[in-house]
Amino acid sequence: MEKVTIADCDRRMGPADEKRPLADALGATDLALNYYELAPGDSLGFGYHRHADQEEVFYVQSGVVTFETESGDVPVEPGEVARFEPGEWQLGTNEGDERAAVLAMGAPKEAGELTMLRHCEDCDERTEQTISLTDGRDAVATTCVDCGAETGRFT
Repeated sequence: MEKVTIADCDRRMGPADEKRPLADALGATDLALNYYELAPGDSLGFGYHRHADQEEVFYVQSGVVTFETESGDVPVEPGEVARFEPGEWQLGTNEGDERAAVLAMGAPKEAGELTMLRHCEDCDERTEQTISLTDGRDAVATTCVDCGAETGRFT
């Protein structure tokens, strides 16, 4: 058995106020496991996305997370769980006034190909994006594949 304290796990840069990967700290080899705290307006992902090979499950512990899906927006409240099959588009966002706490699980651990869309001001539409560390390694940036514009910077 392995046991960790969430606060002892390293924080990762991203669109959530707090993202703490738990899988490696627990020694998990086949499961991705992340703890998130979302301030109002924060999201679980860098953009509307899908993982080609990974099934994802989100348990909302507190607050409300609204998932944008192909079928429309779906609010997930405390004590509720949402599942996305591989290839299913989604983005969870805290649209409320309170912080939200979420436990995210994905299998297999390696998500495979990620396709992500974000709004690009230069293209004036949602476009496919890439994610990379900035040159100073102090932030994560999203970049439009079509025009090369930076569309987001996350610390």
